[in-house]
Amino acid sequence: MINPCAIIPIYNHAEEAGPVMAALLERGLDVILIDDASDDKNALILDGYDKAHETVTLVRHEINQGKGGAVKSGFMSASDNGYTHVLQIDADGQHDVNDIPAILELARKNPEAVIAGAPLYDDTVPKGRYYARYISHFWVWVETLSLDIKDSMCGFRLYPLKDVFEIMSKVNLGRRMDFDPEILVRLHWAGVPVVTFMTKVKYFEDGLSNFRPFHDNFYVSVRHARLVFGMLIRLPLLISRRLGFAKSKEIHDC
Repeated sequence: MINPCAIIPIYNHAEEAGPVMAALLERGLDVILIDDASDDKNALILDGYDKAHETVTLVRHEINQGKGGAVKSGFMSASDNGYTHVLQIDADGQHDVNDIPAILELARKNPEAVIAGAPLYDDTVPKGRYYARYISHFWVWVETLSLDIKDSMCGFRLYPLKDVFEIMSKVNLGRRMDFDPEILVRLHWAGVPVVTFMTKVKYFEDGLSNFRPFHDNFYVSVRHARLVFGMLIRLPLLISRRLGFAKSKEIHDC
């Protein structure tokens, strides 16, 4: 049995997060909103969501910690409240909430796996963003010596909390956009199965994006350099796994 909840990291996307939150609640999921130091207008809206719904929990950061920092706070709140699995979804409405029942069914059938989204884009996707993300995908495939992780950047996924906390106890994970690829790589290193689902992703014209091309690409690049080093340390284990000789979990902390 799994006991899932959903988390939504939010930085000045309070209005956009409302329909996403409502869709999660309609599908029977308790929701944790993480306010990553939004401005006063957005904070007030989030306070209203918290007061209006008994099954909504609001976690607030006084200082912006980035997407990864917000997601980690969501993990902590979920664990404190007894949930076993966490569905992560973006606040801006890009992700298809109609996929949620299928994701939960995959989690019930694969309770030890991370259920990871791989985007199906329409014509709204910025071409620069579309092609740039394949740089991260390439390095993830190198770091895992596999193609098991189809997409490393999609923020629509469901985690088994036990394995996430095992990793968080050993490693200081990235706090910004570098979090999404790193946690998948480290879960894969730890022997956690990756189950992929295809999901429609839509970009909105004039939508507010918190992605900072220079800074976030820099953080992601630095994180991949660290992960490549970690892959080299784990190389004998990873090769043994690919050859079917080893199934044990890794124990490294770098």
